[in-house]
Amino acid sequence: MVKKKKSHYHADMLSVEDAREKILSQFNQLEEVNLKIENSLGCIISKDIISKFSVPPWNNSAMDGYALIYQDVKEATEENIIFLKVIEEIAAGEMPKKKISRGFASRIMTGAPIPEGADAVIPFEDTDELTSDSSELIGIKVFAEEFENIRKKGEDISKGETIITRGTEITPAVVGVIASMGFDTVDVFRRPKIGILSTGNELLEPGQDLEDGKIYNSNSHTISSLTKIYGADPEIQSHSRDTVEDLEKKLNNFEHVDMIVTSAGVSKGDYDVVKDVLNKNGDMNFWSVNMRPAKPLAFGKININGRKIPLLGLPGNPVSSMIAFEKFGRYAIDKMMGKQIVHRPIIKAILQEDIHNHDGRRLYARVKVEKSKSESKIIATPLKNQSSGVLTSMFLSNGLAICPSGTDILKKGQEIDVEMFGWNEEISKIINED
Repeated sequence: MVKKKKSHYHADMLSVEDAREKILSQFNQLEEVNLKIENSLGCIISKDIISKFSVPPWNNSAMDGYALIYQDVKEATEENIIFLKVIEEIAAGEMPKKKISRGFASRIMTGAPIPEGADAVIPFEDTDELTSDSSELIGIKVFAEEFENIRKKGEDISKGETIITRGTEITPAVVGVIASMGFDTVDVFRRPKIGILSTGNELLEPGQDLEDGKIYNSNSHTISSLTKIYGADPEIQSHSRDTVEDLEKKLNNFEHVDMIVTSAGVSKGDYDVVKDVLNKNGDMNFWSVNMRPAKPLAFGKININGRKIPLLGLPGNPVSSMIAFEKFGRYAIDKMMGKQIVHRPIIKAILQEDIHNHDGRRLYARVKVEKSKSESKIIATPLKNQSSGVLTSMFLSNGLAICPSGTDILKKGQEIDVEMFGWNEEISKIINED
């Protein structure tokens, strides 16, 4: 007997793109704050950063060696050693005291300022320093080009130059550049505060003893971890029981956040307590989104102590909750932080097993993307269990195979689109491997 195809699709379903657009329209870039550079990683710069001085601020040595005039050693070789008189030693962090003239040199350390008159540095290993008995003369065994082994003033950054522009995301390299200009703070758009709450009488918090009929609250911790990755500051409350009193109490503790993310209680089959509380205290929409997993979604604004706070209600199944946050919550965080909206990278891969789409929605199937061992191609293998309750499938996979709405099957051997979770070193290796 042929299994009858389910049909969950109906005309009032929102597309993923339409739902995301509706959500993003309710968010704005947050205000500017000034942060210590060590606390700014992942934030977005809100003002252009202009250098107060050149970097480096003076010509300095790129080597441990001898600062000299290159014309003095243009005939130097192993067989024709040229001797110069050493007039001083310049350590990093010290300023030269003597000018270099023809026939003279200064012993110099990496990073130390080049003395006036010098226009080249010869490394120690190209001298007779180790074999010479003289402390006043140094034998030069190689010639030098003009400005060889010298880092010129301003070659990295010029005084008055705009080095980092508004809208730049702060990476470790950006932190280093800011520090190199002497700034210990930076103006950025504030990190959003995200309140996170799971609901359900069946939940236990991690660390509690397991009880019959109970499950641990994984959603709050998954979503909290995602918000941290995307640059926000999460605040988790212990789960709410399915009562109006407990849910309202928990929500009222979020009056200071920029967005609330709940999980469970938004599907048609769920208890009405979540919907009742959200409708009572706010202007909420309960949507069906044309995607699987994660069809049910709630979004609107809830009134908490006079503040109207955006609330994103995710499905309760762990995989559905995670994917829904990826599709909607992540983008809201990006907009609040002033980030450019960037979608996950999509690559082409050869499907290794059929993927069936039984209900006509856009299907995001978890797959493992890797390099074929026998051929020079990228392959995608679907995980055996695609249930929205199997959270392990999210760390065993590294991409989502996209089955368009209305498509019944993606066939083995077919080239498909795969949305990657992140462009990390593992994925880059797969893509670039010969």
